Amino acid sequence: MKILKSKKALSPVVASIILIAVTVAVSIAVAAWMGALTFTFMATEEVKVISHEWENVADPTYIELKVTNVGTGKVTLKSAEVNNVGATSDILGTGYVLEAGSDKVVTVTYNFTAGIKYDFNIVTAKGTKSPYTATAPT
Repeated sequence: MKILKSKKALSPVVASIILIAVTVAVSIAVAAWMGALTFTFMATEEVKVISHEWENVADPTYIELKVTNVGTGKVTLKSAEVNNVGATSDILGTGYVLEAGSDKVVTVTYNFTAGIKYDFNIVTAKGTKSPYTATAPT
């Protein structure tokens, strides 16, 4: 193969600079794309019951559970359970959207017996359960 000395071409320095510029541009585009995916998929769903209050101390018929969204994304509250059995509540079936950092009082109606310990679950639309335990007043 014969090398032609009369042909003009890019110098190796200019070619290297162009390759580096293209690599940096592509890496910035990929980083922006991955960042957008991360924000979409990284929203965490975490609901926590922080307190409770019984309606009637002598004969408790319902309890008010204060629920807080401690996650980073919106959460839809779907239902409440007492001892792993569905219970009547003010969120049953309708779903209630709870923004990140906000809270709601959920009223759960059930035939409570005084002095008995009950396990509560607040269930989200995605099926995540937030457990809480309270003892009915005597």
